[in-house]
Amino acid sequence: MKPSHMNRVLLYPDGQTVTCLEGDEQGEYLLVEHRIYKNGAINGPHWHPVLTETFSVLQGTMQFKIDDKETMAGPGSTVVVSPKQVHQFWKVGGDPLVMLHEIRPPGNHWKMFELLCKLECEEKINRKGIPRNPLWLGALWGAMDGYIVGPPKFAQTIVLGGLARLAALFGNKI
Repeated sequence: MKPSHMNRVLLYPDGQTVTCLEGDEQGEYLLVEHRIYKNGAINGPHWHPVLTETFSVLQGTMQFKIDDKETMAGPGSTVVVSPKQVHQFWKVGGDPLVMLHEIRPPGNHWKMFELLCKLECEEKINRKGIPRNPLWLGALWGAMDGYIVGPPKFAQTIVLGGLARLAALFGNKI
């Protein structure tokens, strides 16, 4: 990761922030801090072939669903999601959620956070968090280092992977 990414803060329209604290995109891990104010799903159900994610809640409450098992995590709780585990999580309760999120290996996660922030700031995402432009959807899929639950893996690789390649060709013109 370039030194300019360290302590870089992404500010979303709803006040949410994602801050890069440590790590390197080509290194062993990435550590980010999330501050989330709005209740609801943070993501849809998905899984990663090789990533391990560790979530440490500092403030507020998160609900996790990992391989169909639901868990609540409050201050002081740590939840680990291993490779290939289907997972989804939500912010719940009235307090702001502050959590540390470690990704090993880091893959493209920082790129994904940057792209999500850009799309939300430019109002290019619908109410369900899905990009309005299919090329942006492909670009996000390419940066998530995993697969969404539902469509078969091979179909995602062909369709969403193809959209990701097209998005890379068009760059910022889409």
